[in-house]
Amino acid sequence: MKKLLSVCMLLAFVFAGVAQDAATEKSNKKVKEPEITFENLVHDYGNITQGDNGECEFVFKNTGKADLILTNCRSSCGCTVPSWPKDPIPPGKKAVIKVKYNTNRVGAINKTITVESNATNNRVILSIKGNVAAKPLEAAPENEGSSVKSSETR
Repeated sequence: MKKLLSVCMLLAFVFAGVAQDAATEKSNKKVKEPEITFENLVHDYGNITQGDNGECEFVFKNTGKADLILTNCRSSCGCTVPSWPKDPIPPGKKAVIKVKYNTNRVGAINKTITVESNATNNRVILSIKGNVAAKPLEAAPENEGSSVKSSETR
């Protein structure tokens, strides 16, 4: 019985050591991974007019310890088009994701852009919001040739 108890305790110590080594290895690996940190996660256009410039930028920094690679940026709607850097971003460097919203669509703006990368936080959701008002109608010029002449009295 004492042998069985001794073997069980020995196995417990061995498994505890292996688990601790695995945890240490995982934490060491995490230190060497990239991490993406955005200055802002939301861009508010406010109230804009139909046809205005719908471009904005999301600035981010690689705050990790390895090269950051953006694998995809996709929007929730075809009216929003993101463009992102395709080259690796070294640790400590900043880069920009540009977003263009089609302001010919009148109404509320509430769209998202999903950023996927090799970072520890490998999926980040960015948002754009605001409101597009219809372009005011231009007043038609008065047509001088169409004035009606009053009839003459006899």
